[in-house]
Amino acid sequence: MKLLLPVLVLVCCVELCAFRQGQSATAPAPVPAQSASASPASPEDENTRKAKEMIQQAIQALGGQAYLNIRDREQSGRTYTLHHGQQNSNGLLFWSFTKFPDKERFELTKERDVAELFIGDKGYEITYKGVHFMEEKDLVEYLRQRHYSLDAVLRSWVNEPGVIFLFEGNAIAAQHETFKVTLINPKDESVTLYLDTDTHLPIKKSFTWRDPVDKQKNLEEEVYDNYKPVSGIMAPNNVTRYFNGDMSRQRFYFTVTINQGLDQTMFDPNSGYDTKKPVGKSGKSAKR
Repeated sequence: MKLLLPVLVLVCCVELCAFRQGQSATAPAPVPAQSASASPASPEDENTRKAKEMIQQAIQALGGQAYLNIRDREQSGRTYTLHHGQQNSNGLLFWSFTKFPDKERFELTKERDVAELFIGDKGYEITYKGVHFMEEKDLVEYLRQRHYSLDAVLRSWVNEPGVIFLFEGNAIAAQHETFKVTLINPKDESVTLYLDTDTHLPIKKSFTWRDPVDKQKNLEEEVYDNYKPVSGIMAPNNVTRYFNGDMSRQRFYFTVTINQGLDQTMFDPNSGYDTKKPVGKSGKSAKR
């Protein structure tokens, strides 16, 4: 009996080892984890892809590389300021000259004897009385408008690292069916574009900002209309601005010229630039 017990234990151990080896031989190999590249896109990834696609279609509709490579632009027309949506003047003739990325000259009246000049983060007023620094409030407003401008969004914002792209579906804007796309930069500043579903041209742009004095949030919007081709670029000839839902300004452009070359002295506040002198390096004013 004493000899039988060790024999039984030995037999059980042998059978147990054989059973485990059989399991190892027949067990299926573990399935490797699916690679990240092969995994289906998450809803966030798909949304971002769609938003970026809409933005690129808008850039192509505006002229593609021709639009992105604009160096300078000259515009003339009539501008109206409004209070609570009502015109408070008969409008003023204006001429504007833009040298990208941060120079702009804006001339008013038929005689062009009043000018506003912006160079970088500085602003000047030029009248028959001479050159003066622009009031801080007016300069801050201009710099905010430039920061959120359509050109800045499509030429600069879209290339900044960390910008979030959100496709927010379909929306009606200025009586157009549009795609709604919002961009949010790392400073938590956002701008929303409404892009025509057929032409892909920008129809409206909106953004909000908080007043540092009363801490209230303000909504600013621009509506773009009457697009016409200029040197391979689609340019809106009517631009209407809204402030907190009320129409605040309208501009109607008579002429638009692109990349004709601008006299650099017009961007020097102390140059005594002659507004009656023909525009452009060649001495000739180009018209659309």
